[in-house]
Amino acid sequence: MIERLLDDNEGTRWQAAESLGRLGDPGAVQPLIDTLWDDDARVRLKAAWALGMLGDPRALAPLQKLYRIEREDARETIREAMDMIKEAMARDLEKT
Repeated sequence: MIERLLDDNEGTRWQAAESLGRLGDPGAVQPLIDTLWDDDARVRLKAAWALGMLGDPRALAPLQKLYRIEREDARETIREAMDMIKEAMARDLEKT
């Protein structure tokens, strides 16, 4: 799936990002972070969603950067992804 994030077809990239978010593979975090800068807005937002699903704190700073430059109507998805990561971090703290 990770290779598909680089496909020429934006639909394939979008589907790859969604699949990676659902699979929960921590190895997908950096490739998804890289995908936040895709030319296609739908792919960027699906990568943000996937990063939220993965809950890895490494994605917070890139998501914050994207939030500042993305269109107003896209910010809710990015905010939700950041909230999902923060919730995962809080759960991890409670376990310790």
